[in-house]
Amino acid sequence: MAIVSNTVGYLDGDVLLEAFFAYDDSLSGRRPAVLINHTWAGRDDFVAEKAKKIAALGYVGFAVDMYGKGVLGSSAEENAKLMQPFMDNREMLQKRMQAAFHAVKLMPWVDDNNIAAIGFCFGGLCSLDLARSGADFKGVVSFHGLLGAPGNTQGNVIKAKILALHGHDDPLVPVEQVLAFEQEMTKAGADWQLHTFGNTMHAFTNPAANNPGFGTVYQPAADRRSWLAMENFLAEIFA
Repeated sequence: MAIVSNTVGYLDGDVLLEAFFAYDDSLSGRRPAVLINHTWAGRDDFVAEKAKKIAALGYVGFAVDMYGKGVLGSSAEENAKLMQPFMDNREMLQKRMQAAFHAVKLMPWVDDNNIAAIGFCFGGLCSLDLARSGADFKGVVSFHGLLGAPGNTQGNVIKAKILALHGHDDPLVPVEQVLAFEQEMTKAGADWQLHTFGNTMHAFTNPAANNPGFGTVYQPAADRRSWLAMENFLAEIFA
């Protein structure tokens, strides 16, 4: 195994974005690709490491940039300011995701008929919104993602299979939002799953998360179980 990684620039309109990608150079031929969507902090080392782990599974890992080349938040306040415009304008969010979707298809190692998207927190929402837009790709995995529906995708058929991995005690995604998500996915005709982890809060995959007052706490068992669930899901949709 020889994991190779680098960055690649791409555009959404006149906004320059920079993805981090990784693949196993010892494999030959085209292979499935997985878009990896970052938290509200931006395209950081957390998603870069996930891209390498995805590459080790035999796929191309493509860590999406939602904010612009080199743009990263360094505090909760900065992160919120970066994320909020996309929460307020989900059409802009979906357009930014479409730019990443088209960019990954152009990579020479990618089988463009086998693409999935995963995401963490805000990134879970980004991945889900790509599916909600009606994009034709294989599947989505949302890790402790925000589940609230946008206002512009009603009536769309969701072609991608959906796996949502959720902490039961996540204060950022209350039960009402979970139920609304289930109803939304069913109405859209999606092939959907929701796995709920007990005694688990938001950001359960992030070892740096340790703020129970805010609702973000690392949960190693949920982290391990959710990654295994993702591996099984990707194996199924790429079969």
